[in-house]
Amino acid sequence: MNILDKIIQYKKEEVSISKKRISIQELKNSEFYERESFSLKQSIQQRTGIIAEFKRKSPSKGIINNVSSVQNVCLAYEKFGASGVSILTDKNFFGGNSEDILQVRKSIKLPILRKDFMIDEYQFYETKAMGADVVLLIASCLSVSQTQEFTHIAKGLNLEVLLEIHDEDELKHINQNIDIVGINNRNLKDFKVDLQHSVILKNSLPKDQLSVAESGICSEEDFKFLRNKGFDAFLMGEYFMRNQSPEKAFENFVKNTK
Repeated sequence: MNILDKIIQYKKEEVSISKKRISIQELKNSEFYERESFSLKQSIQQRTGIIAEFKRKSPSKGIINNVSSVQNVCLAYEKFGASGVSILTDKNFFGGNSEDILQVRKSIKLPILRKDFMIDEYQFYETKAMGADVVLLIASCLSVSQTQEFTHIAKGLNLEVLLEIHDEDELKHINQNIDIVGINNRNLKDFKVDLQHSVILKNSLPKDQLSVAESGICSEEDFKFLRNKGFDAFLMGEYFMRNQSPEKAFENFVKNTK
């Protein structure tokens, strides 16, 4: 069993517990459920294109940063030009939680991507209740029919959809209601990174499809390389979070890559 299989197995148990604890009707009565969502698609085209991530740890790297304030970091992301923020809500493997989004939602006006492993309809109502604007669908976790079903649910809740793919076989998950396609430079099954693989895969995307380079962007040179290859946006977290001051790291990165 690879790490992705372990995550999904655990996620099924986690969602089952959440369903018993809080009903969908209770989620619908939450503070942010009726708010109008912000568009990540529009923000990508208007700002730097960087979707800056807040991440405490990962299965491959262990603890990355468990001291920085999610609110302070995300405020800096907004101040210095991020198109959106990505916040992990998986607790067991990534050290995240829904409270991070609830806290940040009150402070910023950028679109928020809920970064998690979406495997159940219930999670979309959770996402809406948290105040997030975008959901991540990971093709390697889903069948094509599940991707279509979950996309339909998300659009019904006025949530945008970022579909993550890693290989040519996953191109079939793309449908007309997908807002953004992310190409993960990191293989979730063995965590190997290959930027060139992503560039080749990008050339197979539908014409005019908004594209995001995800993971493994470890330097300003990597960023410029992917930007020159035509990617519209860039999902980055570890590069900033591994610094003592993610806020300053992001500010400097934006200045140096203009």
